[in-house]
Amino acid sequence: MIAKEKKQENIAKYGRTANDTGSPEVQVALLTARITELTDHLKENP
Repeated sequence: MIAKEKKQENIAKYGRTANDTGSPEVQVALLTARITELTDHLKENP
């Protein structure tokens, strides 16, 4: 899972407000972070 701090950074960076978790920009950023995390995990653990 994405660390809470990393998630909050993405929300602050891409959200329209501090509590904006539903906008498409935030959703894409969070999904991208999760995909990157899973990709790294699978590279280390084939």
